[in-house]
Amino acid sequence: MTMSIEKQQFCGSEYATLKTVIVCEPTYMEISEVINETQRHYVDTNIDIELALKQHRHFVKVLEDEGIDVIKLPPQKRYPEQVFTRDIGFTLGNQLFVSQMGHGLRQGEENILIEWLEKENRPYHNLKEHSIEGGDVLIDGDKVLVGVSGRTCEGATTHLQQLLPTHKVISVPIEESYLHLDCVFNILSPNEALVFSEAISKEEHAILASHYDLIEVEGNEQFTLGTNVLSIGQKKVISLPVNKKVNETLRNRGYTVIEVDLSEIIKSGGSFRCCTMPVYREDR
Repeated sequence: MTMSIEKQQFCGSEYATLKTVIVCEPTYMEISEVINETQRHYVDTNIDIELALKQHRHFVKVLEDEGIDVIKLPPQKRYPEQVFTRDIGFTLGNQLFVSQMGHGLRQGEENILIEWLEKENRPYHNLKEHSIEGGDVLIDGDKVLVGVSGRTCEGATTHLQQLLPTHKVISVPIEESYLHLDCVFNILSPNEALVFSEAISKEEHAILASHYDLIEVEGNEQFTLGTNVLSIGQKKVISLPVNKKVNETLRNRGYTVIEVDLSEIIKSGGSFRCCTMPVYREDR
């Protein structure tokens, strides 16, 4: 029996069972213009594309082995950051939103997503009014946390609240050098989240702590994107082998940690969550 579009297109949390996700191979990945602090460390050596492709394909195989339907958008040479599909759109409830990209280098990537959505006859809302990127948007039931960053403006949070009257949209300003909210904060379960506290104010930290038991990520593991794990459901997360303390802590809390090497891709400032745009998560 074929599922309806509404059922195929739903995300109610960051940790429900992932069933359908959008990715894009890093075929043309390079640091052509430094657009975040992580890239600044690697601009001279840049990206080994063959290694990045090998790591990304292994990551995709891990997802497929877990029963996840992986949709691949076509890479285009003019978009060197296209591997980070999380930013071009996001699914909240049954609604799929297309982002307004906050940096000129990335503007236009969202049009490739739109082409796929229209080909598949999937409904979507194009957020043209304010800059907002999916790495700043996290959902947990009726809560939507939105990072106010160098890529997502406060006006986008207000606009999103107007579009989602049944949700509570919570602004979380972060220090701009950390790019997106999911680089410093990530929801793991209804009551647990990873956080790098230095990137947010004491007031914002207190707000997050009122909702979640916060698991602190140390500075060296934030740099290797220890917060940017991908939850795929049933307390399973995909994480980098190098983030040993994060992985040990999660295992001690009952999580299954699947270690995958994405070390070449993270040189451009994003990891597993950044490289995936969930379309359908099954709440079970």
